[in-house]
Amino acid sequence: MAGKEAPAVTPWEVNGEIDYDGLMERFGTEPITPELLERVRQHTGRLHYMLRRGVFYSHRDLDTVLDHYEGGGRFVLYTGRGPSGPVHLGHLVPWTFTRHLQEAFGSQLIFQFTDDERMLIRDGIDEEAAGHWVLENALDVMALGFDPEKTEFIVNVRHAAKLYPLALKIARDITYSTVRTVFGFGDDPSLGMMFFPTMQAAPCFLASERDGEPVPCLVPAEIEQDTYWRITRDVARKLGYPKPAQVHGRMLPGLTGDAKTSSSQPLTAIYTTDVPELVERKIEEADTGDHPARCPMYQYRNLLLTENDDETHEFYVDCLEGNIDCRECKARLAEAVNRFLGKHQRRRRLIRGSVEKMLE
Repeated sequence: MAGKEAPAVTPWEVNGEIDYDGLMERFGTEPITPELLERVRQHTGRLHYMLRRGVFYSHRDLDTVLDHYEGGGRFVLYTGRGPSGPVHLGHLVPWTFTRHLQEAFGSQLIFQFTDDERMLIRDGIDEEAAGHWVLENALDVMALGFDPEKTEFIVNVRHAAKLYPLALKIARDITYSTVRTVFGFGDDPSLGMMFFPTMQAAPCFLASERDGEPVPCLVPAEIEQDTYWRITRDVARKLGYPKPAQVHGRMLPGLTGDAKTSSSQPLTAIYTTDVPELVERKIEEADTGDHPARCPMYQYRNLLLTENDDETHEFYVDCLEGNIDCRECKARLAEAVNRFLGKHQRRRRLIRGSVEKMLE
């Protein structure tokens, strides 16, 4: 009998049942331990709910970043988005945590829009479409409450001069065979896709280059993006920069119970611009799991929508013990999503002018 197909976890594809502990072992990352959580709590007060619940659960060198900070140094944050379409709720999970880190540590954020990658991939988009989605996606980022004075948008094509000199240094020390092996490219990757990882690596070192001294960079992201930072860490010391640190998060499942919400399946994802009637229909038609830990209805609350731990635990117990049926759970989730989106959409409308200026 044939074995079960292994799940795919790459920067471009996630499917199958995800073994998060297994990914730590496969990628060589470390768990965020209670001792490390306590160190974070000493600087932030009560731990953010995504740390309390283990949504962010794995790291590389978070302890080193804290050592530097506690010694009087600063660190920058770096995350981003490939602007190929509208933002769904899954995208908001790492960004929400990043916003918390910016507020708690007063850190500058470099937010990169990889429009070049979106144009390079097979069946990608053109420059005009990428420009449209950069603005629309940036509205979603800033609607979460990032500090505009401490947030820098870098659009790769538009702001190439900021990154290209660094990308050249990085590219000089990464071989073709390394990129092909790490990213799993087949026999026919485009020349652009082979070079693109250096553009995504460059923001990790931008603050150090500008300041003329080592400035650690912390990257909050879903764990499937770890591939980029592994090759970046391999060349960091050789180039005289600190290795980029990461904190890795779990992925919001699709409404069908898929491992990750996917933009390629729009009816199984809730977008930040969805109207209430569409949200209700998507959730009404969603699949449910046989256990709250495997049910999208619970995971949407646990990973993003509910900061109150008591409320989340109550839903967990009620579902487990059959005190609430799936129909009622879906109705209550739709109400919570629409309440969240109503506030988010109002903020998007109010900040359009200021976000356009940030992207200049």
